[in-house]
Order: sequence, then C-alpha cells, then structure tokens
Amino acid sequence: MARKQETKTTTKKKTPAKRTTKKAVAEVKAPEVTVEEPKAEAVEEVKEEPKAEAVKEEVVEEPKYEAPPTSRRSVAFIGSECYPFVKTGGLGDVMYALPKALVKQNCDVKVIIPRYKCIPWKYQEKMVYRGSFQMNLCEDGRSFYVGIMEYVWDGVVYDFIDNEEFFSDGNPYTNLIDDIPKYCYFAKAALAALNYMNWVPDIIHCHDWQAALVPVYLRTLFENTKLTSAKTILTIHNLRFQGIYNIPTIRYWSGLPDYVFNKDALKVSYNDANMLKGGLTYANVITTVSHTYAGEIQTGYYGETLDAHLRYHSGKLRGILNGIDYDIWNTATDTRLYENYDLTNVLEKKRENKRRLQEELGLVQDDHKFVIGLISRLTNQKGLDLINAILPQIIDGNTQVVVLGTGDDIYENSFRYYENAYKGNVCSNIMYDETRAHRIYAGADAFLVPSQFEPCGLTQLIAMHYGTIPIVRETGGLKDTVEPYNVFYNSGNGFTFDRYESGLLLDAINRAKTLYFTDRWRWDEMLQRDMNKDFSWDSSAKQYKDLYLELTW
Repeated sequence: MARKQETKTTTKKKTPAKRTTKKAVAEVKAPEVTVEEPKAEAVEEVKEEPKAEAVKEEVVEEPKYEAPPTSRRSVAFIGSECYPFVKTGGLGDVMYALPKALVKQNCDVKVIIPRYKCIPWKYQEKMVYRGSFQMNLCEDGRSFYVGIMEYVWDGVVYDFIDNEEFFSDGNPYTNLIDDIPKYCYFAKAALAALNYMNWVPDIIHCHDWQAALVPVYLRTLFENTKLTSAKTILTIHNLRFQGIYNIPTIRYWSGLPDYVFNKDALKVSYNDANMLKGGLTYANVITTVSHTYAGEIQTGYYGETLDAHLRYHSGKLRGILNGIDYDIWNTATDTRLYENYDLTNVLEKKRENKRRLQEELGLVQDDHKFVIGLISRLTNQKGLDLINAILPQIIDGNTQVVVLGTGDDIYENSFRYYENAYKGNVCSNIMYDETRAHRIYAGADAFLVPSQFEPCGLTQLIAMHYGTIPIVRETGGLKDTVEPYNVFYNSGNGFTFDRYESGLLLDAINRAKTLYFTDRWRWDEMLQRDMNKDFSWDSSAKQYKDLYLELTW
C-alpha cells in the first residue's frame, strides 16, 4: 500500500463530535442504536435462491459438491479505500475491480468505505442519504453518530459511513493516534449499518488492518444479531501494516470485551494490541494476494513478527492472485496513450509511443535506445537501494531510464541527481501523474520491479499487458506472474533474479539488454506473448466466488 510507515505516538483525547450524545449509552453484546429516521426501504433483504426445477426420474446422478454457476451469493466488502473515490495504493484498485468482476460472477455486492472529506464532490453530490443512528462505541459507553450515504455504479452498491469527527481529514491515513479510533469506529459502524439496513450478506470480506476488527466484533458484540450467520474473510494486502497500539487505548476505543485481549487474539508483546492479528484469529478464512506471498509470510523473514501466528492458522490461509482492470488498462482503447495498439500492430505502434515519450520527457530521441521504466513508491521495500547502487553502470550510452513516483527523501534526491548527471538519458518525475504512468507503460521497452517483498504487484502485470518486458526479483506475486526467460527454449515472459543483491539485478538487466540488441526477434516474440496473457480479474474473481460457495455450502 502506498502509505507512510505508522509510528506510535502519545495518545491524546479526541474531542467528541457535535452529534455525539452527552448521555453514555450502555454497551451490550449487540450494539444498541437510536434511530433518527425510519429505516430506508430501498435495500432489500437477501432473498433465498429459487428452488431448482424437479429432476426427471431417469436422472440418477449423485449431487456434486460444486454448486452450479448460477448460484448467487451476497458479499459485503469492507475496506478503507476504493478507486475512484479514494485511493493510495493497490488496495483501492482491488476494492473497485474485484466487486465489479464478482457482479459478472452472479454475486450481489455491497462495498462499505468511510466517507472521507477528500472524496471528490462529483461523487459526493450523487450520494443518496440512507439513514442514520447513534452507535455506542467506547468502553465507557460513549456514542457516535453513524450516517449512511449510498452510491450505485456498475451494478455495485457503495455505502459510505459518514461521521465528520473521524473522516474530515484530507487523507485517509494520518498517524496511529488518530487512525486507531477512526478504524475502531469504522469496523463497528460498518456492521451496525448492515444491521440497520437489514442487509445480511452470506460473506463479509474485510481488507487489511483497518477492517480487521470486523470479524472480532461479529463474533463478540454482534454474536446475537442476524449478521451472525455471515462468514468472514480477511485479506492481507501488505502484512507490514498491522494497527498496533497499547491495549488500554484500543480497548477503550473498540469497547471489545477483555477476553479478546489475550495472546491468541489481539495481544502482542507486553502491553500492546494488534488489530490485524485479532482479525486473523476470528476470521473464517484468511487470504492474501498471491500464492507465493501466502507461503512467505509464514517465515520469519517476511512474517513481520506474525509468522508463528500465521503458521498456526495456515489451515485457513489461501493465496489468490490479483488481476488488473481491462476497462482501464487496455492498449486498444486507452485515451492517455500517444498511439493505441494491439497484438496486430504492437511492434510499430510501441516504437511511436517510445519516440513520443522521449520527446515529452526531454530524452535523446533514438529508436535504438533501450528504455527502462520505473513507476513506484520510492521506498526501501521497492528495491530502490539496489537501483541506486547500479544506476551509473546501467547508463552505458545505449540505455535510458524513466522514473515516476514519490517517497523517501533519500531516493527522491538521488534520482534528481541522476537526472542532472545524465541529462538526456535519465528523467526523474518526482510526482505521480496518471497520464504519464500510462505513457511510460506503453513507451518503455523494459520495466523494473526489484522489490524486497511484493505481496502481489500490479505494475508488472500492467507492463506485460502493454508489451513491456518486466525485470523483477523472485518474490511474492512477482514470482507467480513472471516466468524467467529461457534462451534454450525461447520461453518465458521476463527476466528475474533471486537474492536481494544489486549485482544480481544488474545481471538481469544486462541479460535483457543482450537479448534486445542481439536477438530482437526473440524479444519481440516475448513481448507478444506477454500481451496475449490473461491478467484480467475474471480468473481471480472466479476463485473468490468458489471460495464463497465453499464457505456457505
């Protein structure tokens, strides 16, 4: 996720919202609500599936475990961001693209996210008020206003949890002292909103630590509500971010019972609680965004101190690879490109996109230059220290490097230096511009993703779909999606290296350059193979649908 590393700070009291009731509301197992308006009737209760027609007598087949493809399931997605309303990283893409793909798989999908102030007005003005109520939240019975605003788009219902005290900041993530209360409130309010709307899903699919308390609330304070029939899935998008703070603070703001603050659930170290760990304990199934990452996080190197906990729960841990949205990432229709192209004319049109990219960025315009693209958060996780160490060796008179992204000062400044030192061959765009990103994917010859760890990675998938050869480290989703090129069989779809060493990265880049300059027809064949691969959400959505059916069979 593109978000800052969270740091622990001294807890300060939050000022109650204007709509906060002065009287304490007693905590009970199922949260009490005081309805301000009659419940909206637009959202119907989940209906039972129609019974199948009578089977003819001569049919004697045993019933199969796999449900027919028409089996409908209702799913509530709960997460902290969703494109196009608010997005800081890959989570926002998944929260948008996966529900849309599941609708095509005959699922009834509702997405629940906070109504941040930073959501563009063009979306906010189209939201419809669905109702509001007071919800008791804190250990001392303190209550808060919960409003529900609704927006329907592409067959998906988006419900926004409205509370100005918690969601009035310009950014979704600020610091733990504000984020812990904010997402304790959000997790409980999301379930309370489902109860209020009388919408009982088959599956409640939660994402990352910001929604990790949802399974905990469901099995404790909501255990006697109609929602208790729902099964929960918690997806880990990046294990590094976990929502860790001292137990008294999280116990106060969550209002959860004391027994969940034990070493098997939320408790970590001496006096801290880990919201993600609690969700992993109480969820019915844990998923992460690639098969390899599911195995890696059970080891000490990648496990971020939760490896033992994940090994204990390994029986319910699955890896399902992310996809990319072909409505957005489509070379034939992408209006941001200089020239559109497909498999029939990619070789000619990519050359034109490359020339135009060089022109726009002030690079030496030369069809014979090998252009390497890098679109990334500029942080250690993304392997920027490796690139820093070898960039002078990459620029050899035949190579150009284009960087796009923001992040740590050390990397922003180093890439600015390289642009000045290698004028005409290095362009450092210390910013993020969506149009420029699309043009780099289309205009570059190769694409760098040398990450320390990468749960899934979307950039290498986009690059391949745009006919740009990836150069990646064999970790997480990079290993699952990039098959190393084999010169003997002329197979594979990219160049890889295993150990996290700058010399191995340089070797992978040199192998790519050698093929590009000496066996161009093999390079062009690999480029076309990459474009022809299916990286859409269809396959991943089917795997999630099968998982939903398995959980609710």
